[in-house]
Amino acid sequence: MIVWVNGTFGAGKTSACRELVELLPGSLLYDPELVGYGLRRMLPADRMSPVSDFQDLPSWRRLVPEVAAALLSEVPGPLVVPMTLLREDYRDEIFGALAARGLAVHHFVLDPEETILRQRIAEREECPDDPDGSARVREWCREHLSQYRSARRWLSRDAQLVDTGDLTPRQTAERLAELVKDGAARCPIVQSADSTGDTVAAAVLLFDEQDRVLLVDPVYKPSWEFPGGVVERGEAPTDAALRETAEELGLRLEAPALRLLAVDWEPRTGPRQGGLRLVYDGGRLDDAARAGLRLPAEELRGWRFVTLDEAAGLLPAGRLRRLAAALDARERGELRYLEAGLPAAVGAAAAG
Repeated sequence: MIVWVNGTFGAGKTSACRELVELLPGSLLYDPELVGYGLRRMLPADRMSPVSDFQDLPSWRRLVPEVAAALLSEVPGPLVVPMTLLREDYRDEIFGALAARGLAVHHFVLDPEETILRQRIAEREECPDDPDGSARVREWCREHLSQYRSARRWLSRDAQLVDTGDLTPRQTAERLAELVKDGAARCPIVQSADSTGDTVAAAVLLFDEQDRVLLVDPVYKPSWEFPGGVVERGEAPTDAALRETAEELGLRLEAPALRLLAVDWEPRTGPRQGGLRLVYDGGRLDDAARAGLRLPAEELRGWRFVTLDEAAGLLPAGRLRRLAAALDARERGELRYLEAGLPAAVGAAAAG
C-alpha cells in the first residue's frame, strides 16, 4: 500500500510524513526525490542541463513506481510518500503504474490556506549556512503557488484534501492515519497485473454527425485512448469489443454493427505490452446515444469527439498512426494490416 501525501512546496509534507511512519506499523518513508538525485548523478550533463524538475524526466516517472514495488518486496509497508505531484498526466502515469502492480494508493493533499502557506514559506530555512540558498528555495516555493491553485481543481476530485492550517505535524499525521484506516482516500483505479506476454486488444471507433471520432480519458495513463480493452482468455475479439464498449460507455452494440477496419501489430516498448490491436467501426452516435453514455469513474474521467488533427495532441504517435490508417480504411471501405501503425508490405520479402 502507498500513502501518497501531496501538496504544494512548503505545505509541510515531509515533517507530517516523518510523524506518520511512527503511527503506521511497518511503514517506511519513501522520498522519490532520492530517485531524482540518483538520475542526476547517472545521466549525462547535457541530458540534465535543460531539466529543472525531476518529474519532467520520463525515467523518473518510470522508476518511482518500480522502486516502490521493490521496497514493498523488502518491507511490510505501507510506503509513506511525501511528494508534490501537480500535473494530472504525471499522476495518471505514476498511479496507473502502481495500480498495475496491484498497489493500492491512498492520496492526500495537505491544503492550508494560501496566507498560511506564504507565512510558512517565508519562515523556511532550508540551508542554514547558505542564506542565498534558502532564499532561492523560498522563491521556488512561491513560484509554484499559482501552479497549485490550478492543480487544486483536479486534486479535489482525485484526493482527500486535509486543511492543516491549525494542525501541528503530529496532529496532521494523526489525521492522516485515521483516514488511511477508514480508506477514505483510496484511489479507485483498478488495473490488472502486468503480464510478460503480448496481448490482443479490441477498440471501437464511434463517430458523431461530423465524422469526428470519440476518445476517452483514462484515469490511469497520461494519454487519451479509444474505447476498448484487452481480449480475455477464450474470448472472441468482437465479443471483447462489445463487452468493453458496454463496460466503458454503457453503450450496448450488436455484433453486426461492427466492421473491422484495421489490425495493427504493436511492438513492446519499455514496460508496455505489445501484441495485436484490432480496430472496429462502431458507427455513429445520435443525440440520444450520446446522452446515454455512462463512464466508470474508476477507469475514465471523460470523453470527447475530435478530428484527426485534434487527436494528434491527445494520442501517442503509434496510436495516432493507427487511427489515421483506420479512418482512411473506413472511407475507402477497406481492411488494413499495420505494424506499429504503418502499412506492412505483406509478402514483399517472399516476392523478392
